[in-house]
Amino acid sequence: MSNTVKPAPTAGTPTAAAAVGATVYQEQIVTRASARKVLAVARITIGFTFFWAFVDKTFGLGFATPAERAWVNGGTPAQGFIGGIEGPFAGFFQMFANPFGDVLFMVGLLGIGVALIAGAGLKIAAVTGTLLMAFMYLAEIPWILGGNNPVVDSHWHEALLLIIAAVTLSGDTWGVGKIWARIVGNSWLR
Repeated sequence: MSNTVKPAPTAGTPTAAAAVGATVYQEQIVTRASARKVLAVARITIGFTFFWAFVDKTFGLGFATPAERAWVNGGTPAQGFIGGIEGPFAGFFQMFANPFGDVLFMVGLLGIGVALIAGAGLKIAAVTGTLLMAFMYLAEIPWILGGNNPVVDSHWHEALLLIIAAVTLSGDTWGVGKIWARIVGNSWLR
């Protein structure tokens, strides 16, 4: 067995040409099967977090949202949160305190959750989910309004899990990521 490392194909060779447009899969990025499985569990877990928030706010299952405040019963999921915002960005968030803001918030929760659970569209889910987490962080800005940590809170953790899922192509393990990749390639839809 040789310890010689093969050099990367140089531009213009047939191997390089084939590799340029080739679809990348998770096994090429994360080489250990156990790491791919952990990433899949993390992806599904954070996906379920977003999906569950959508279901609970839609039907008022009594966890974070009581039945009387359910979206199907006329509740306003985004407006309820926005109405309680204090701090320097309260005025900015008021533009979302309307029915369109509710729809945008709920579609975001559903889309991010389904994409992560299914393992397809992870780049879009990471960008939109990170944006949602950044907005929620700014709405509850801990260094001004207080919290357990003046800088980092759970919104950072959730955003990082979304980004990690996308950059490691974790949808390829226990998801439809490989099938989706055959359709969209390495595009922003991946």
